[in-house]
Amino acid sequence: MRLPGHDVIARQAHEHLVTHRVELPRKVVQRPLRQVARRLLMALLVLVGTALIVYADHDGYNDNSDHSVDLLDSFYYATVTLSTTGYGDITPVSDAARFTNIFVITPLRVLFLIILVGTTLEVLTERTREEWRLNRWRSTLREHTVVVGFGTKGRSAIQTVCATGLKKEQVVVVDPSSKVIEAATADGYAGVIGDATRSDVLKRAEVHRARQIIIATQRDDTAVLVALTARQLNRGAKIVAAVREEENAPLLKQSGADAVITSASAAGRLLGLSVLSPVAGMVMEDLIQQGSGLDMVERPVVKAEVGKGPRETEDLVVTVIRGHRVLGYDDPAVGTLQLTDRLITIVRATPGAGVTPDARPLPQD
Repeated sequence: MRLPGHDVIARQAHEHLVTHRVELPRKVVQRPLRQVARRLLMALLVLVGTALIVYADHDGYNDNSDHSVDLLDSFYYATVTLSTTGYGDITPVSDAARFTNIFVITPLRVLFLIILVGTTLEVLTERTREEWRLNRWRSTLREHTVVVGFGTKGRSAIQTVCATGLKKEQVVVVDPSSKVIEAATADGYAGVIGDATRSDVLKRAEVHRARQIIIATQRDDTAVLVALTARQLNRGAKIVAAVREEENAPLLKQSGADAVITSASAAGRLLGLSVLSPVAGMVMEDLIQQGSGLDMVERPVVKAEVGKGPRETEDLVVTVIRGHRVLGYDDPAVGTLQLTDRLITIVRATPGAGVTPDARPLPQD
């Protein structure tokens, strides 16, 4: 495995500067700055409108300093009146001015206060609500799926798992890019911004309570560090990782991954199969795309199948998992099916009838 020393040192130095936080899915709302700007504009319009109303009837007001009210005095009076300061140096003296103060300026004062105080209360309420949502999310999150990396591989992995029945609320995406996490939350997933090689970032994703972990990072050395950290935090989770170089797959398995997919080699094999037989390539692509056409699923043996051969079941059995052995359907060692066996079968996908993947690691030979 190639692990340049200067890259590691640079990344470790950068880790201390990276901030991380949890982002939960939310409804599409206006940006906070836009909301504040809109409310300030409304408050300004109320202030200007009040000043113009006062100026239109300036003869009905008295200024203690010069006994006349001009446009500047009107804005001054509107400001101290709407803010409930009320110095008393400018007062309405005519009946019309007092009538206007009662039925026009007083409602405008209430509206002005609602706009300003409401903005502050909304900000505080929003923070409290988000904190409450975050605490509730942490307390209820159990047996979920953590996906490290939301690129093409990570996104496709989530879509495949969700096609089997997993809810989006049970998926947490970890990525160092805030824009990537914004895209993930827009799709309905919870997200954690930060470097997944750090244990405190993975703890924010509740990795220690996760059911399965998908590692789809851009670099193989990062995948190894993430697998080591995740396995240290959670000994029982199923960890599946993708690597670019096939020579790094054994090292990733030693780091704690239960299954390792070599993305470049897998794509190359599919290309080679498509060259030899385009139809076979289409069938293989259909099998790995859950939720449509044919699906490959793992399921337990039911009582009605005990004592039968793999070919006597209703589903097309391709592999029998017995203990720590993975046996082909035609392996003489299979004999008849046992209640403790698990089967890898090919079935016709039924929309809306997802099958949740098994939580246990796939046995090795």
